[in-house]
Amino acid sequence: MERVDIPIQLERPLVFFDLETTGTDVAKDRIIEMAFIKVMPDGQWQVRPDKAQGQDRLLINPEMAIPPESTEVHGISDADVAEAPTFESIATRLFRWLEGCDLAGFNSNRFDVPLLAEEFLRCNIAFKVDDRSLVDVQNIFHKMEPRTLRAALKFYCDDALDDAHEALPDTLATLRIFANQVVRYKEHTLLDSLGETVGPLPMDVPGIAAFAQRGRNADLVGRFVFNDEDQVVFNFGKYRGVLLRDVLQRDPGYYGWMMNGDFPRYTKLVLQEEMAAMKASQ
Repeated sequence: MERVDIPIQLERPLVFFDLETTGTDVAKDRIIEMAFIKVMPDGQWQVRPDKAQGQDRLLINPEMAIPPESTEVHGISDADVAEAPTFESIATRLFRWLEGCDLAGFNSNRFDVPLLAEEFLRCNIAFKVDDRSLVDVQNIFHKMEPRTLRAALKFYCDDALDDAHEALPDTLATLRIFANQVVRYKEHTLLDSLGETVGPLPMDVPGIAAFAQRGRNADLVGRFVFNDEDQVVFNFGKYRGVLLRDVLQRDPGYYGWMMNGDFPRYTKLVLQEEMAAMKASQ
């Protein structure tokens, strides 16, 4: 493993880590794989898993089924973790190994750190972070490389946006950025979440639109999303992940609560359409 020097003086160990999980709900999802690199103040590393000692991966049995959609992301199935240790079985040793360390990761403050703490709490171990420094590398990236229209115009077109926040100049800037993106990435190889090649950037509008999507919202704002079978499911609240039509059947009062609630009109339109389709199929 290539060693990387951190050009700052560490006062205590800094642990870089990443988790693979059964899902993205901190309260209910579980860890299925972990990796840690502890950088000591003297520059030495301690790594888990340590490939130099024949430790290929640090898999964890989550004691729950891994959803197929999660397996599609990280490639880890129930069979892969069937013989792996549970988090509880290694929690005490891991807690001691992390004691006195600061933590670092990518999007770690929003996900990895909270989920790791949740796993420790399930084992009745209070993993406190108020005395640790938490370094989220993604936040540094976003703050130092702003994702604004002005920044994009400078990056892609090497030009300044003098009339920012006026509709026509902003629109023209967006068009110029898109044109330069197409040229820049025309031969660029795209990788999926597992690092497998999926081909070049599409050169048609539907293909580019699909590539640019961050999710498959059914109602624009993401209160409802499509699952892999193109069925509408809840994406919030107590019914997150449940088919909308199933909820409408077993908890019809939820329909009235949403229709009378402070939800966008488009969300309510999708709700009405699903209710009408459900009734028509009965």
